[in-house]
Amino acid sequence: MIPVNPDLQALVLDWGGVLTPALDHAMGRWAQEEGVDFDHFREVMRGWLESGDSPTHHLERGTLAEAEFERLLAHELTVRGSAVDADGLLTRLLAGLAHLDPRMLQAIRAARLAGVRTALLSNSWGENYPDALWEDLFDVVVISGRVGMRKPDPEIFTHTAAILGVPPRGCVMVDDIERNVEGARACGMVAVHHRTVEETLAVLEELLGISLS
Repeated sequence: MIPVNPDLQALVLDWGGVLTPALDHAMGRWAQEEGVDFDHFREVMRGWLESGDSPTHHLERGTLAEAEFERLLAHELTVRGSAVDADGLLTRLLAGLAHLDPRMLQAIRAARLAGVRTALLSNSWGENYPDALWEDLFDVVVISGRVGMRKPDPEIFTHTAAILGVPPRGCVMVDDIERNVEGARACGMVAVHHRTVEETLAVLEELLGISLS
């Protein structure tokens, strides 16, 4: 059993892959619909994410225009044999993330009602967010491209904690990407690696000592 942590005052959650379907599932559907070899897409993303300075890093920090990222991604896919239209590519690629899991939304509302501060912390691929929905879910919204920082860089975690008014050790961060989980822990946050909704909610209920259903 995970002991209740009385120091936890804030719940910080990622968007894509935590509040939405898994990234591979959603983007895999896009690839299938457009005739893209998903292994080609993974190869491009792996190379870009492992680089210290790539189009993905610049897009997430808001220093690369969406249209230019789309052009670069379409080019990389095309030279690998998966020709794709660059115009509107991000919108189509992220379409599968439009559905938000009602169990996660209920959990956020329950935590907030119990007095837990809540925050969204997301690495952005453009402005494909339902901002109007956030008003009754989050006290703080941190989108990487809007603040010029990205996960797993430590600055974005400490920035989020600061505007929540809670020290990093008082925050529990939920993310589906392991490097982001490790980045949050390195900053002093309690971090939960999201794999399934059921597992994540069970861990959060034990950590926070409240019901989230």
